[in-house]
Amino acid sequence: MIRQYVIMALSLFDLAVLVYFLALNTLYLVFCVVALVSLARHRLRWTSRELDAVIRSPATPGISLIVPAYNEEATIGESVRALLLLNYPAFEVVVVNDGATDRTMAVLAERYGMQPAPAAYAQPVATQPVKAYYRSLQHPDLVAIDKANGGKADAINAGINAARYPLVCVIDADSLLEEHALTRAVLPFLEDPDTLASGGIVRIVNGCGVEAGRVTRVGLPGNPLAAFQVVEYLRAFLAGRVTLSSMNALLIISGAFGLFKRHAVVEAGGFRVDTVGEDMEIVTRLHRIYRERKQRYRIVFQPDPVCWTEAPESRKILGSQRNRWQRGTMQVLWYHRRMLANPRYGAIGLLAMPYYLIFEALGPIIEFFGFAVTIVATAFGLLDVRFAILLFLAAIAYGAVISVGAVLLEEVSFRRYPRARDLLILALIGIAENFGYRQLTTWWRLKGVRDFFKRTQGWGTMTRKGFTRP
Repeated sequence: MIRQYVIMALSLFDLAVLVYFLALNTLYLVFCVVALVSLARHRLRWTSRELDAVIRSPATPGISLIVPAYNEEATIGESVRALLLLNYPAFEVVVVNDGATDRTMAVLAERYGMQPAPAAYAQPVATQPVKAYYRSLQHPDLVAIDKANGGKADAINAGINAARYPLVCVIDADSLLEEHALTRAVLPFLEDPDTLASGGIVRIVNGCGVEAGRVTRVGLPGNPLAAFQVVEYLRAFLAGRVTLSSMNALLIISGAFGLFKRHAVVEAGGFRVDTVGEDMEIVTRLHRIYRERKQRYRIVFQPDPVCWTEAPESRKILGSQRNRWQRGTMQVLWYHRRMLANPRYGAIGLLAMPYYLIFEALGPIIEFFGFAVTIVATAFGLLDVRFAILLFLAAIAYGAVISVGAVLLEEVSFRRYPRARDLLILALIGIAENFGYRQLTTWWRLKGVRDFFKRTQGWGTMTRKGFTRP
């Protein structure tokens, strides 16, 4: 009798896991369809002539690019060079050295002639002490702030304090913006003055050719881990964020590339320093503040401004990154838990936050124990082998379809990968990631859940190889 109850309980559990996988991938399928329509409309919104007028218009708002940097000597020189070459009428580059222990400041001084300069500006957001302020002799719009270590969010806040333009763009020091990225990212602010923030797409630079701060040849990474991340990023940005943005339910703008109204961020108190998910937290907080005020606003994702970033190529560093992302997501959901399933917050409370709770925060727990229980129960003859195979195939096949769909979205929308061979490889990667890589990321995220409950706050380390040249 007990055996029958155990078998029944295991069957119900596996059925629940199967429903979970079907629901998750069905949502992604819906995201892909909605994104396809949204991307088609987006491509018709602005002509090349109109974009050119934006660049020439004196009414186009100035942008302060904030580059938080900690031990970025391998990439900071090339990254700043790319920023200085951006095609935009009025902008400045503010590099914030967050107590680096390597030659980050030395590289800036050598390449750009940084010299100490007097600094007199208000500091509405509290930060760790600023030790020195520098300005480039070669480029008047390049400044650097040397401050005590306080973490990425603290460095961003120091940059916001020093920013002299109404819009601030936060970009990682290991990233490269394309020449017209700012022009395309600023369009939502020109279309609607109630826009608070916009984010662009982040693409993997590993395997690409870089010259003079520009990606001159788009290619696929030779490293398998980096190649898997290409498909992950396409799926997350072109399917998930396009769809959520269309409903004004975007919960995150990537910390690698985001554009914000400075006064809105300052009024909200700046980026929160006690979380490793500061990019998601500031966006969620802006949603909450403006919803509670019943004030019109929008936060959008722009699929065509491109930021190229270096992806981790080792399991240790990638695992640390995914651990941090998982902790950050759970921290944000906990900080803003009163928004969850609350109709007062519209699509954010009723759609976006439940989605992140069920499929992002709880996802690794459900997936790990789903696979583990199925394997153990099948091995001991407590579960029908055919059902176990059905569960596995459903998870694999449906997930592969969504990944291939994301690759097709890339092809029909932007065609960044010019060779048919690259698209075929990406499609095969979308299938192959289900055999090992997905299970690895589930394990890393599960450790992130554990570390969240342990209140671990560390960022981990990221070793930079630097940008490759053709």
